[in-house]
Order: sequence, then structure tokens, then C-alpha cells
Amino acid sequence: MADSSTGTFRVACVQMEPHIGETAQNIERSSALIAEAADNGARIIVLPELVSSGYVFHERSEVEAAAENIPGGPAVSAWADVCRAKGVYVVAGLPEAADGAFYNSCVLVGPEGHVGTYRKMHLWNEENSFFAPGDSGFRVFDTPYGRVGMIICYDCWFPEAFRACALDGADIVCVPTNWVPIPGQAPSERAMANVLCQANAHSNGLYVLAADRVGVERGQEFVGQSLIVDHTGWPLAGPASEVDAEILYAEISAEAARAGRTWNPYNDPIRNRRPDAYESLVSAPSSTDDGRES
Repeated sequence: MADSSTGTFRVACVQMEPHIGETAQNIERSSALIAEAADNGARIIVLPELVSSGYVFHERSEVEAAAENIPGGPAVSAWADVCRAKGVYVVAGLPEAADGAFYNSCVLVGPEGHVGTYRKMHLWNEENSFFAPGDSGFRVFDTPYGRVGMIICYDCWFPEAFRACALDGADIVCVPTNWVPIPGQAPSERAMANVLCQANAHSNGLYVLAADRVGVERGQEFVGQSLIVDHTGWPLAGPASEVDAEILYAEISAEAARAGRTWNPYNDPIRNRRPDAYESLVSAPSSTDDGRES
């Protein structure tokens, strides 16, 4: 659903429960949910991290069985078929096999097929046992609906990820994710990841589309709470349920995000940056003799 007169269009975040070891079924189910979201008017659709494979691997052989070469593998091919039939763009997570390594990756796929790949830069916990750190950098891709960046899950804890996308002209950052409970998270509070998505949307003037999974897999709980955040930082849809599968929808406009970054004649969170003062942020920390970082 798009309105050419206002530049608005509909987006969707698909919150679902993939199952480890059921790659073919995960691909089939995710493809059906993409089609459902497209039939409900969504033009950009985001699915969870590792949605084709499930998340909690115990053996490297499980990753090897589920991983695919991009763009010729079964998940990307199936999603591309739906995108071609429905005229939509999809961002979805999957394990990628490349050059003898595995990556926790996501793809942007559209009616023309594979558009781009992002490899997760910041690996969480046991992911380090199975995946190589991402080497793709933070790339932004052109679509008819605006410029799209991609990050994955734990990347949200690094404001540099969102800022890098913003500096490359992103209007939208899509976040396939598998959020889990984190230390210090009070049961009565919304997920910290929601706060991070809102804060980074606000400080960079871009939309954030975060699609989480639900369920418990091999004892690991996932927290749901997918959400779609406006470029002002406030939720347009969600947070979704903590336990139930659902699809969130919202209307957004790339033009609104671009115009909204200028808050007044003096202030724009991108234009007001002071790179001359930030050199220490990209320098490797050193340790002093007493163990403190200097």
C-alpha cells in the first residue's frame, strides 16, 4: 500500500517462531507470512534473525546443514520468488556459507532478486563458537521506497551501527533480531532493545523496523516485542507480544525522515556532529599499569 501523492507506504515486521533443524519448514512458513504481509499492503517486510534455521545451535554440523550460499540458496531463492510475485522488498536473517566460514547474515531481496547482504558485526555469546565476525561493513541500499540499511540484534547496542547507516544516507534501518532476556532486565519493563531502537531512531532521524522471534528453543527464551519506530523515536506499531506470533504494520515516508532531521534553523543531529572531537572514539583503548583503560 503506497500513496505516491504523500510518499507514504506500508511496512511490516513479522514476529514468528522458527524451529531449529526445520529449515525447509521455516522457509515455507516465512514465505507464507511474507505473502500475507504483502497482501495486507506492506512494501518492505522484515523477518527475524536466522529465521530460516532457528538460533540455538549445539554443533557446527547443524550450522553447516542450514547455511547457504548467497544468493543461490533455498531461502533467498524462495523469498525472491515471493518478492517477485508480490512486488515487495524483504529483509530476513539466515546463516550464510562463504569461503569456508559461516556468517550470521541477513539479505535484502526485492522483485529484481537479491539486492544486498549484511553480515552481523557484533556477535552475541555462543554465536562466537559458530560464526565469523561480519566483514561487510554497514551498507545502505537503494529501493523505490527509500534507502535501506541493515543491522542484526546485538548490533543495536552499538550506536555506531545506526550512525554509520545514517551517514550513508539511510532512511530506514531494518533489524532482524533474536532478542533474549539480558542481565538486569526487570520483568515489568519493556525490552532494553526497544529503548535502544527508539533512541537511535531519534538521534539519527531514521525509521527502525525491528522484527524479533518468539518461543523457547533448547531452553533459551526469546522476548518478542518487535516494533516499528518513527524517525522521531516514538513507536508507530508495537512493541508486539512477548510470546505470540504476529505481524506489525505501519505507514512511513522516507521524505518525512529526511525533512524531519532538521529540527530548527540551527539543529540537525547529523549536520551538528563534531568529528574533530571524536577521534578517541575510533582509537583502540590502551591499558594503564593499574588495569584501567586510558
